[in-house]
Amino acid sequence: MAVSAQVAVREVMDIRQASEYLGISGDTLYRYASEGFIPAFKLGNRWRFKKSLLDAWMDEKSGVKPTVTPIAVMPKQKKPVARAR
Repeated sequence: MAVSAQVAVREVMDIRQASEYLGISGDTLYRYASEGFIPAFKLGNRWRFKKSLLDAWMDEKSGVKPTVTPIAVMPKQKKPVARAR
């Protein structure tokens, strides 16, 4: 159970955790966040980073195509109704 609690906490990272995850300095990450270059949000007066948004941002910036292609779902065809006599 402790493992799942860590995963939930790790989805939202602070400056230190996110800079370590991205491999850049905390100062650089702070500048990127305040300039709007990287997806981030403020919780109170502290920057926070969602891991899933950082992953999507890195994929977009590196030109990686999504591995999952959307599947078109066709609406169900209704059966014809017999006419009333």
